[in-house]
Amino acid sequence: QVQLVESGGGLVQAGDSLRLSCVASGRTFNTMGWFRQAPGKEREFVARIRWSGGSTYYAEFAKGRFTISRDNAKNTVYLQMNSLKPEDTAVYYCAGKATLTSEYNYWGQGTQVTVSS
Repeated sequence: QVQLVESGGGLVQAGDSLRLSCVASGRTFNTMGWFRQAPGKEREFVARIRWSGGSTYYAEFAKGRFTISRDNAKNTVYLQMNSLKPEDTAVYYCAGKATLTSEYNYWGQGTQVTVSS
């Protein structure tokens, strides 16, 4: 059974930091990504990382504040979020792609991040 389990969300103040974790099990992935969905808005891409090689790519709003990383030994992907803003408030989802060209077919249950002003 394939599982992606996120953790690390919470309620923080503007300017604080949070680190989200996503533990993957049940299969290997080519790429792992983080997405978010704010109330009343569509889900949006945040960042992604290749398991092999570790190359990363970020949404414009995430550049300079968020860092995606992975620990191959722990099958875990992280999203370090610094200088959080109220507009970062959302449910954050971890997702996995089986191959380079496939869709993100595997999703976690999400973890809530709330940033107060």
